[in-house]
Amino acid sequence: MSNFRPAARVSSIRVSPTTAAAQRARDLKAEGKDILNLTVGEPDFDTPELVKAAAAAAMAEGQTKYTPVNGTPELRAAIRGDFSRRLNIEANDEQVCVGGGAKQILFLALMATVEKGDEVIVPAPYWVSYPDMVIANEGTPVIVPCAEEERFKLTPAALEAAITPQSRWLILNSPSNPTGVAYSADELRALGEVLARHPHIWVLCDEIYDRIWFAEFEAVSILTVCPDLAGRALVVNGVSKSYAMTGWRIGYGVGPVPLIAAINKLQSQMSSCPSSISQAAAAAALAGNQSDVDAQVAVYRERRDLAVDRLNAIPGLSCLTPDGAFYIYASCAGTLGKKTPSGRTISNDADFVLYLLEEAGVAAVHGAAYGLEPYFRISTATSADVIAAACDRISEACAKLS
Repeated sequence: MSNFRPAARVSSIRVSPTTAAAQRARDLKAEGKDILNLTVGEPDFDTPELVKAAAAAAMAEGQTKYTPVNGTPELRAAIRGDFSRRLNIEANDEQVCVGGGAKQILFLALMATVEKGDEVIVPAPYWVSYPDMVIANEGTPVIVPCAEEERFKLTPAALEAAITPQSRWLILNSPSNPTGVAYSADELRALGEVLARHPHIWVLCDEIYDRIWFAEFEAVSILTVCPDLAGRALVVNGVSKSYAMTGWRIGYGVGPVPLIAAINKLQSQMSSCPSSISQAAAAAALAGNQSDVDAQVAVYRERRDLAVDRLNAIPGLSCLTPDGAFYIYASCAGTLGKKTPSGRTISNDADFVLYLLEEAGVAAVHGAAYGLEPYFRISTATSADVIAAACDRISEACAKLS
């Protein structure tokens, strides 16, 4: 009999709710159930050919050895060039870190800085992993609910109210997973004015979706409009979402040299470096022709419009129009208190999502997993046909509630 006992850092966190929901959908499909899976935030496009060609060339040229901990010179140059062109953020090689996906960079940044008693401000709705990453590193997540009336965005007043002497980081995710909403330059500037009064707080900017952009206002980072924060901000991005490269596992961050050095020290003991082949592919993606990205974004926009129109037409449901990314965060408030055909009461968004799965064969993620109820998240990183069919099923299931 095993005497294994997990460490407290493992016992104190959850399995990712989105991962669990996706696995449940896969299990049901494996059992022969007809399931439309709208849980996974993974592009259904293939990686662009120019990126795959760069990887093949790297292998043919023997680029199969260890690389520097903070990435190959070619990848770091591509990252710096991208930040300069799109965001007007200038950096040198010592300000760049590279890891096995943006998720690893976020975790390493917290690992490098957060200690017991430190607080991390997390606006809700949030990506499901943020609070658990903080807890795993012995910090305390301070959840700040952001109402739909504010487009789910953190206001300066709410930020000010959340700040304490123990505050270490503010996490900003724009465009957001799960809502798809993004901060404008003026909104970021207003948050920056609050942060200017509290120099002990750093800003962790998760901008992994900032190329999948639909808003009329320009995509910017807080450092674009508040360059004075450069000494205490880490801007994190990666190639997974924009270039359909989730399996290549390359993410990166640009920040102050002391923070980057701390992240690199941890990386040197953790995995030495990311895959050399994936780095060559990522460098080609960032520095190459962007027409494939533009074409994918156009398709994502069409899917967004389809899902928003269809969901808003269903009695009991409603949703905002996202500024970017490929998610819809829809309210199911109008279904609460109603009964299913089997007599069960829909008491919360978890009940509603379970009902959709069992009654309609549609897999979604309940809003409480993202810190704000009563909502549910669907991913539009799948075909228009699947989205339309799922909305048909959701509509039929809602019509059966009484």
